[in-house]
Amino acid sequence: MNLEQVMDDYGDYLLRVAYVYVKNQSTAEDIVQDVLIRYYQRSDQFRDESSLKTYLVKMTVNRSHDYLSSWAHKRILLKEKIVGNKTRKTPERHMIEQETSQTVLTALLSLKLKYREVLVLYYYEESSTVEIANILNCPEATVRTRLQRARVQLKERLEEQEGFLHGID
Repeated sequence: MNLEQVMDDYGDYLLRVAYVYVKNQSTAEDIVQDVLIRYYQRSDQFRDESSLKTYLVKMTVNRSHDYLSSWAHKRILLKEKIVGNKTRKTPERHMIEQETSQTVLTALLSLKLKYREVLVLYYYEESSTVEIANILNCPEATVRTRLQRARVQLKERLEEQEGFLHGID
């Protein structure tokens, strides 16, 4: 499959995955661009042990983790705490918010990374717990535990938001 086809098939999805991790549209775009360039340069290393989508998601997750532990990210966080976050809403951000319910997205983004990632991979990627364990390099039992805890925490956060789950049981 050529790079253009890979971008058409998976680009938007990878962008959403990266965004859930880094919470910044332009950074997510940079990560996806980096992932696609690395895939193009090393496409011969893909061995069909999993689907191409799973392979690219794993690369995106790993690259997102790398970014979150980088000095550049920590410097941005520090600057935002000192100066305040004065970024304006971009059209891309607006599109993502329309596509995914703002209430759920806000609650999801408020979860710790280890809980966010299992929810995203399980519900958006529709990965099995075995596949998620492979992507995150952890035992399947850990994935199931995180998934259970993430659901509980997400429900609690949604219940905290005024009337969101009112009347839903």
